[in-house]
Amino acid sequence: MDKVLERAVAVLGPLEGRIMRAIWSGAVREPFVVRDVQAKTPGLAYTTVMTTLNRLADKGLLKVRAVPRQRAHEYRSAGSPADFLAASGRDQVKQLVERYGEAALSAFEARLDELTPAQRDRLRRLAGR
Repeated sequence: MDKVLERAVAVLGPLEGRIMRAIWSGAVREPFVVRDVQAKTPGLAYTTVMTTLNRLADKGLLKVRAVPRQRAHEYRSAGSPADFLAASGRDQVKQLVERYGEAALSAFEARLDELTPAQRDRLRRLAGR
């Protein structure tokens, strides 16, 4: 089992996670239409899958385009599970700092001692950008 995939799916709600697992794992081949996803998610109505795909596109997890001369839309993943986790993590940190200000920064600093040596090295490299 892919830890990054499972972490990414866990950040999403149950239905969005179920659909993105099918997409990110390759169970649904890209590009795809609503019926392709519906075939891999038994028990879900067409309209439920369509609405969820559109919400995932609105959130930036999927790219969507109209299929010429058809009513269908074609979807693709906008990135990998790792890309999603990175963007989601940045968004969460931004929200924490905006909401709690210095208290959030102090909390981050207090956690530095709990990092493994490898995590500290990674953080130093990232901070050196």
